[in-house]
Amino acid sequence: QVQLVESGGAAVQAGGSLRLSCAASGYTRNNFCMGWFRQAPGKEREGVAFIYTGGLDTYYADSVKGRFTVSRDNAKSTLYLQMDSLKPEDTALYYCAAETCSYYSCSVCHTLKYNYWGQGTQVTVSS
Repeated sequence: QVQLVESGGAAVQAGGSLRLSCAASGYTRNNFCMGWFRQAPGKEREGVAFIYTGGLDTYYADSVKGRFTVSRDNAKSTLYLQMDSLKPEDTALYYCAAETCSYYSCSVCHTLKYNYWGQGTQVTVSS
């Protein structure tokens, strides 16, 4: 049973920075894809950043490319999302997610269907 807990959400001014954390438990290292998703009122859920726990490859949505950075600390079983140059359009509830992967699917984490989710942390960016 995988359990995920997000933290770090806050209200910030446009142009500011924020770092989100996702503490994970109940899974085996190096065979999971992990990702950050967000959902704003009236909009569909959007996958923003993904990483494989056993590799270095990452994937970013075009809307956050160049501004957000996803990273991990396997020893601490923690996923991070560094958000810089924040815009009001980034305002959303941010979720951490995880999914098992195999030889092939571990290389395409951004395409997987995620079944393990945290409860979310709110990010609000004011102009």
